[in-house]
Amino acid sequence: MKAAVLHEIGADKLDVRDDIASSPVTDGKVKIRIKATGVCHSDLSAMNGTIPCPVPAVLGHEGAGEVIEVGAGVKSLAVGDHVVVCWSPQCGHCKDCVNGKPHLCMTYMMDAFMDAHFTMGGEPIFGMAGAGTFAEELIVPEDGAIKIDADVPFDVASLVGCGVMTGAGAVMNASKVQPGSSVLVIGCGGVGISAIQAAKICGAAKIVAVDMVDQKLEWAKQFGATHAVKPEDLSATSLALTGGAGFDYAFEVVGRSDTIRTAYDNTKRGGTTVIVGVGRAEDMVSFSAFELFYNEKNLRGTYYGSANIRRDFPLLLDLWRSGQLDLEGMITRRLNLEQINDAFAAMQSGEVIRQVITFD
Repeated sequence: MKAAVLHEIGADKLDVRDDIASSPVTDGKVKIRIKATGVCHSDLSAMNGTIPCPVPAVLGHEGAGEVIEVGAGVKSLAVGDHVVVCWSPQCGHCKDCVNGKPHLCMTYMMDAFMDAHFTMGGEPIFGMAGAGTFAEELIVPEDGAIKIDADVPFDVASLVGCGVMTGAGAVMNASKVQPGSSVLVIGCGGVGISAIQAAKICGAAKIVAVDMVDQKLEWAKQFGATHAVKPEDLSATSLALTGGAGFDYAFEVVGRSDTIRTAYDNTKRGGTTVIVGVGRAEDMVSFSAFELFYNEKNLRGTYYGSANIRRDFPLLLDLWRSGQLDLEGMITRRLNLEQINDAFAAMQSGEVIRQVITFD
């Protein structure tokens, strides 16, 4: 089958091949024929080493498709079911799952680094984050495939698997934005746009988007931002909207120490700063002991939008059905697998919100 392979960390292009095979479907696993996969900035982060990824690897982690084979013991899925791929499955039985934090479930984490579900030239290779949606077929645990209604378009469904869940979940789950509040979103890619849409759904009165790219600021306003500014204009905007007190909620969706610091500095005393972007392990952020005490700000991260995937994937699709969450509008380009490297170039230049690779 066709797949896009990363051979070494630091490479700037993927190798699109037609000699990749999947391993046998074992107990508790399902095989999915991928119909669509989003191209996410996290794929670039795997290429440059920000996100750990054993190589060689099939990249991609944001996909949707049809179940074509089930292993022994699988009860919740059958051949023909339409599913969204979840790259961080939740077992439903561990301490985190039963205590209301299923997004922190570690049951399948080691599987992503120890169980290679692809072969190349007879040698085993891994899928990114245990997935590998830049392939025509892939194998995941039963809990890593969430059934959806058959009438949901695959390209729309694919976005729910990572970017939309991460951005919307940061707003709805991690911070629980309140009606009438003021919200700051730094970074207006696919995840940031999802956060903006979720803030609007939650009833935020003021939603300020910040980015360096003019086109992204235009998209931010299209999807619900009340104000969209360059970084150098943020201070004046905050002064005009909050009197300089800062925003009730600030979301950092870039993954850099300087933008994390900016988000915190522009959060009001007693407000909430949420770190959504994935940063490098060596990129350190500094805070004084006094300011952490004095400002009483809530500073927290959010992993995968603090999601309960069995609850939240259907919820997001219900919001899409009702017209409150615009997923089709986020898909700025539909490509085929051979165009994957062009997709990365467009993403880095800021020309797109989200691109989707579709399979015949």
